[in-house]
Amino acid sequence: MKKHRQEKLLELIAHYEIDTQDELIERLREHGYEVTQATISRDIRELKIAKMTTGKGTYRYVLPKQSEAKVGMRFSTTLIDSIVSVDHACNIVVLKTYAGLAQAVAVGIDGMNMQQVLGCVAGDDTIMIVSRDVECATVIADRIRELMKTV
Repeated sequence: MKKHRQEKLLELIAHYEIDTQDELIERLREHGYEVTQATISRDIRELKIAKMTTGKGTYRYVLPKQSEAKVGMRFSTTLIDSIVSVDHACNIVVLKTYAGLAQAVAVGIDGMNMQQVLGCVAGDDTIMIVSRDVECATVIADRIRELMKTV
């Protein structure tokens, strides 16, 4: 239940400008999750969700920035569980995720600081990881598969 709730929380933050915990609670309840403020507060802390100002002078919750990911984000169980499949061709690794979670997973991959990764591009449910060569793509795919097995 916690895993699914946190996945939905990440999805909501990625798709909407949410500025309060009350709004997060309301949106989660709309999707069938009965939560308390204390639960949301713990989820925000565990997922390393931050608040930032918008161009309108208001605040919104955001997923960790890439620079923050490099400093302290670990590839959490929730993000690993969001990966549906891993495949690669030539020097490109393709990950499929649950809808709306590809960007969050890509941030986690960037935070892993793998030397074999040249860059990630994330859509809604697909991530393309460009590697240096075919051997590097195999290493990346194998490492992600290993992470998926340990969860």
